[in-house]
Amino acid sequence: MSASGFALRLAALTRKETRQMLRDRSNLVVGLLLPITLILLFGYGLSFDVRNARVTLVLDDPSPTARTMVEGLEGSPYLAPAWAPSMVEAEAMMRAGRTDAILRVPADFSARLAAGDARLQLILNGVDSNTAASIEAYVQGALAIPAQKEADRAGGKPPATGSAATGSVTLVQRIWFNEAAESTWFLVPGLVVLVMTLIGAFLTSMLIAREWERGTLESLFVTPVRPMEVVLAKLVPYFVVGAIDLVFCLLAARFLFEVPVRGSLAVIVAASFLYLIVSLSLGLLISAVTRNQFAASQLALLTSFLPAVMLSGFVFDLRNVPGPIQAISQLLPATHFMGLIKTLFMAGDNWPEIWRACAILTLYAVVLLALTGRLMRKRLD
Repeated sequence: MSASGFALRLAALTRKETRQMLRDRSNLVVGLLLPITLILLFGYGLSFDVRNARVTLVLDDPSPTARTMVEGLEGSPYLAPAWAPSMVEAEAMMRAGRTDAILRVPADFSARLAAGDARLQLILNGVDSNTAASIEAYVQGALAIPAQKEADRAGGKPPATGSAATGSVTLVQRIWFNEAAESTWFLVPGLVVLVMTLIGAFLTSMLIAREWERGTLESLFVTPVRPMEVVLAKLVPYFVVGAIDLVFCLLAARFLFEVPVRGSLAVIVAASFLYLIVSLSLGLLISAVTRNQFAASQLALLTSFLPAVMLSGFVFDLRNVPGPIQAISQLLPATHFMGLIKTLFMAGDNWPEIWRACAILTLYAVVLLALTGRLMRKRLD
């Protein structure tokens, strides 16, 4: 075997494989689009930093000393302080999810500061334990600013005892909704979203695409059935599978991981079923568009499962990512269900949030079912 013959055959085979690769767009998607998507998602979408955390200030002591103590929060790029007239209103904001923390300056703050035993109360929203820990650190750093300023004015000497920034202030911390600060309590409810997405969009798109490849769906088109009847018939079996998986998730969350269920169990089940319908409809739509198992699996990965992991708030707070990424995340059904399921597990029944999220999911279900029924019309390719 000559070297020139080997080179000619290798060149010919390489040209053939190159042309075949260029004709198969699904390979190009995997080879080019998927790495670019992962780079952008991990680079811009993954962030454990906390910025503009909402901290509500309750100033029961209106003295200049108390105001000086909390003025460091105003200039922090990580905190977005807002004032509340009373603790009752601040607690209502916390329960409604409109604030991440409450910093309360008690009425006897100035007197106790002069005695060297001043205290501030910090209440943290513990639904996201990582964010809560970051906010606590940022608040402590901001409260140390007045003491540092006074030390600078004194030429680096520590401030005199009894002054407004002696450093003798104790920050008393409490965590709501996740008293034990367990990260498992934060992650396990999100697993319900991932399981529903896996069963609905990812698995369904591949299985229905397999029927397109084998021609079994086309055999249905010679019968009197209508496209929407085919769509609904495809939804029912996988809906039952998803319902069984939901039961497993809820049992594991409650008895295996001991995650509290503070919201209504009926609302959790109803919202999960609604999201399952959305996921199943998305899977059917993907299969109707691609009609190929490999392409369906890649498209489902890019449009459903991967965004559900990265852009739904499963791991980190979406408010910490750039604005365009936040806008994209709000287009995903998983984002709205993720926020709802975590609220139901950890905080309880927040009805404005329940109605908002369920209305969005219902709209997605109607639109996806209509598109799928239109694409799965009775025709042969």
